[in-house]
Amino acid sequence: MSRPRLRTALLAAALAAAACATTVSSAAAAPAVTADAAAPAAATVSGPGPFTEPDFAATCAWHRYGEGEQPPWWLAFTDPLCVEYSKRDITLDNGGALRFLLAEPARIAASLLTCRYYQKDHWSVQSNTGALPWVAWDGQYWWDRTGRRAGVRLTGFRIDGVPVGIGDAVIALRPRYPELADALATYGTASGESGFTTALPFDLRCALAG
Repeated sequence: MSRPRLRTALLAAALAAAACATTVSSAAAAPAVTADAAAPAAATVSGPGPFTEPDFAATCAWHRYGEGEQPPWWLAFTDPLCVEYSKRDITLDNGGALRFLLAEPARIAASLLTCRYYQKDHWSVQSNTGALPWVAWDGQYWWDRTGRRAGVRLTGFRIDGVPVGIGDAVIALRPRYPELADALATYGTASGESGFTTALPFDLRCALAG
């Protein structure tokens, strides 16, 4: 593989990793009551690792919403809360972008109180209906403040139709640098894929709620 292509793959991986980190940081930044003295031993919470489903995923009752659709207010008191949003029509020519912006505050608000949250969404941002998306991906984001873990995974991540992800760096590096590729593969193996699971700080409110 040529050096320019390798540099492009590594840059793509960095961009996707940054997108993952930004998503999980903003998702887990909801108000929390913390008390380090009451926190369980640090040994019970491991560091970053490959993306995994949360323990509560198997019992999720999924709430699914279409383009620009807002969840009801009472959803904020559901725990665990599992939602799936369609965000493919973020488009300028038909009002899709405006509908997205109007719906997003209610969608974010619904997630703030729950101790266990799992969101799946499907993004596509383009100038006009039918145009090549500026950016598109399918996302999975979850946190478990009781278990002090959170995860994020992006698949099919593309910028102007070009796949971007840690998986692309793995594919590019594999022929010449297999050991480095193996190390990165923990966080993505497919084109356009990046994901990880990480620790969260202790949350007294969720710990008391069980």
